[in-house]
Amino acid sequence: MRLGVLDVGSNTVHLLVMDAHPGARPLPAYSHKAELRLAELLDEDGAIGDAGVDRLVATVRAAVEVAEDKGVEDVLPFATSAVREASNGEEVLRRVARETGVELRVLSGEDEARLTFLAARRWFGWSAGRLLVLDIGGGSLEIAYGLDEEPDAAVSLPLGAGRLTAADLPGDPPEAEDIRALRKRVRAEIARVVSDFTRFGTPDHVVGTSKTFKQLARIAGAARSAEGLYTQRELDRKALEEWVPKLAGMTGAERSRLPGVSEGRSGQLLAGALVAEAGMDLFGVRTLEICPWALREGVILRHLDHLPAR
Repeated sequence: MRLGVLDVGSNTVHLLVMDAHPGARPLPAYSHKAELRLAELLDEDGAIGDAGVDRLVATVRAAVEVAEDKGVEDVLPFATSAVREASNGEEVLRRVARETGVELRVLSGEDEARLTFLAARRWFGWSAGRLLVLDIGGGSLEIAYGLDEEPDAAVSLPLGAGRLTAADLPGDPPEAEDIRALRKRVRAEIARVVSDFTRFGTPDHVVGTSKTFKQLARIAGAARSAEGLYTQRELDRKALEEWVPKLAGMTGAERSRLPGVSEGRSGQLLAGALVAEAGMDLFGVRTLEICPWALREGVILRHLDHLPAR
């Protein structure tokens, strides 16, 4: 069957079309995305303004039309931290449903962490042992750990690259003082939850998912996306530590010229690097492996798990 996952995230609205069947590996068929940056459209009261909601409605409507054109049988729509934390989130959901017919399911931060963990577990398999999974989104950082398909521990922290850039790094390039303050805050937030994970023991395999980790790995020397989905890609903490001060001295335009860095995400890359560096350091991770699957694949896998056997 052909399924679509409609992900209303903090950075983008992304429709991922996949050919999927219970017991089989989901195969990507088409990808449609639009950058909205909802996390940066919140007003002083934490609400998504009228212009932002208008854009969201139009984007969701366009994604539904694409899904129909691509022969999608069922669309699995969900929203993450930007809508979840907006003060007018319920109103936004009602308007999207009324004007597009799409009823967005709002995932909790823990849901995000658990579904991303499921995707990583299915990708690497049981032989990977105990997994520690880190996922940096636009609005939040998810961390999950476990031996099975359900993690033993899962948390979500308000440390997304888009959120932090908008709130804490206003300059281009940002001021050194702002970078130091953000680095301190990020490390303090992550340090509060480290013991919730380390009490389960040392992970056998550490995994990074999301665009931020992929871009950081690429500039640190990992293989290009053109070399294929199954090419192993890693991010070394020492290489990352060397890149952080370089990124701090660059403008967004200069970062966009780095290998694998898109113009739309270049402004957020420094904040993402600070979160990645802090997470790897505080969890004692020297190297992590990039997982091609993340939250969207986790949503599809969980949906397939609940379908009746044929």
